[in-house]
Amino acid sequence: AEISVKQIKPGLAVIIVGEDPASHVYVKRKHKACQKVGIYSEVIHKDAQVTQEEIIALIQSLNGRQDIHGILVQLPLPKHLDENSILRCVDENKDVDGFHLINAGRLMRAEPGLHPCTPSGVIRLMKEYDIRMEGAHAVVIGRSNIVGKPMAHLLLAENATVTIAHSRTKDLASLCQHADIIVAAVGIPNMVKSTWVKDGTCLIDVGINRMPDGTLAGDIDFQEFENRNVSITPVPGGVGPLTIAMLLSNTLQAYSLQTQ
Repeated sequence: AEISVKQIKPGLAVIIVGEDPASHVYVKRKHKACQKVGIYSEVIHKDAQVTQEEIIALIQSLNGRQDIHGILVQLPLPKHLDENSILRCVDENKDVDGFHLINAGRLMRAEPGLHPCTPSGVIRLMKEYDIRMEGAHAVVIGRSNIVGKPMAHLLLAENATVTIAHSRTKDLASLCQHADIIVAAVGIPNMVKSTWVKDGTCLIDVGINRMPDGTLAGDIDFQEFENRNVSITPVPGGVGPLTIAMLLSNTLQAYSLQTQ
């Protein structure tokens, strides 16, 4: 109600470069979600040959637009573009992905700010299902800047004890056996097995892997847990929709920051 009385509505611009099929599917879903809740959505498609200078000029023009409150650069970008320097050009107050160095710093210091959508969605999911994070041992498998590292910081902010595991971790299975919460974000299909996990564990699967037969699989072997006493998210349909929901939430937060 408060937003509708203002003349300008929240606006999100999504930049997509090239023809990556998965990226186009994600962008369509984001656009559709914006339309559903009344956020103005603008999708800007550039061909794969676009130069670094053109992308930076585009971001700078969006930074200056008063009708655009959130800017999202769909990743991955073609290899000739420098992802880090492009993401740094986004105004930190419009950085709805939470990837800007200033927003990463705020997250590390447990200060309010625009935080990455997928880890934020995972926290929201656990709160909705009354999963106790305080005092719990959480194992995060994967150390990417997009999921693993921000996930660890958000869990720390909820007073969990956090272990970050990755491809070099020794004896990952025995580490997982001591976990109350496991967040798998490593990109290896069906890696986490039932034998790795004690009863009562909360399993969050961030992985989305396309199998040779065209089906999607997570990083956790979902079928192995059919008769186990655990909480587990499916792939697809688990964390994915929450990522989009948190993107909309971040766009509203960015809108509030800029229109106060």
